Amino acid sequence: MTPSLSDLLDSAHVVSLPLVTRFRGIDHREALLLPGPAGWTEFSPFVEYDDAEAVTWLRAAIDFGWNQTPTLLRTSLAVNATVPAVDAALVPDILARFPGCRTAKVKVASADQTLADDVARVRMVRSVLGPEGRIRVDANGLWNMDEAEHALHALAEFDLEYVEQPCMSVDELIELRGRSAYMDVPIAADESVRKADDPLLVARAGAADILVLKAQPLGGIHAALAIIAQTGLPVVVSSALDTSIGLSMGAHLAAAIPELPYDCGLGTASLLAADVTHSPLLPVDGAIEVRRVSPDADLLELHAASAERRDWWLARLERCYALL
Repeated sequence: MTPSLSDLLDSAHVVSLPLVTRFRGIDHREALLLPGPAGWTEFSPFVEYDDAEAVTWLRAAIDFGWNQTPTLLRTSLAVNATVPAVDAALVPDILARFPGCRTAKVKVASADQTLADDVARVRMVRSVLGPEGRIRVDANGLWNMDEAEHALHALAEFDLEYVEQPCMSVDELIELRGRSAYMDVPIAADESVRKADDPLLVARAGAADILVLKAQPLGGIHAALAIIAQTGLPVVVSSALDTSIGLSMGAHLAAAIPELPYDCGLGTASLLAADVTHSPLLPVDGAIEVRRVSPDADLLELHAASAERRDWWLARLERCYALL
């Protein structure tokens, strides 16, 4: 079921939520929220994405708000803590926002930092989590081949669970997998799936051991489940720094997957200094609930984007709708 454009425009709420710490180069997260017959949903492609990429996020929003979700196989999900590319001294405070989380995903390869900064950050995470904690690092494809290989050597002492998107291209991932096979550090693909013309290519090419899937960038829960069914690889369901409404979409995806061997990256409401609900999907004892989330009217008003930003998002919605 596809709603009319006028219905979407008339019911849309645009919010701007402050972040606890700068993340992906932004201090506020903007999102467009919509009430659908199945529940509230979210359209929040990052502002730098063009319409051809953003339309997939709109498909996901409509899928979650206007279609029935698949059968849920679990009611709660273990989630990882997310550590932005901050100074090592700030790591304990950030991890404290993720109570009970046994896994941490650490951002690395930031353009304004060095590998030594990354090593110091991961070392602090290991110190806080202890030897039983699990650490995964995410380079967002920012290393070249030699940098990635060098970084894996430098980080080897911390017993990484996996490295996410160390290089951008599928060919690079294939070569790095071969070069680093003796180190036994699995490679996970994120951008090579959600930004690819063919999201199945990375699996067919044998370029990754694990797939990181996000509901919005892949076109929604049903589209993501179709990818999982065709690849046969283990998956990690993650977020795109969504509000709790967008996180609910990711949680419903994860809860519908038969096998979920890795903690999900769906605890990122802890990175928001504010949310659209008084009952956000925050980690409790290392897990979040699987439930629908509705915004509270006072918070929609408090965090409403400026008139200029609202107009920008509505124009974007209209352009993307034309591409459906």
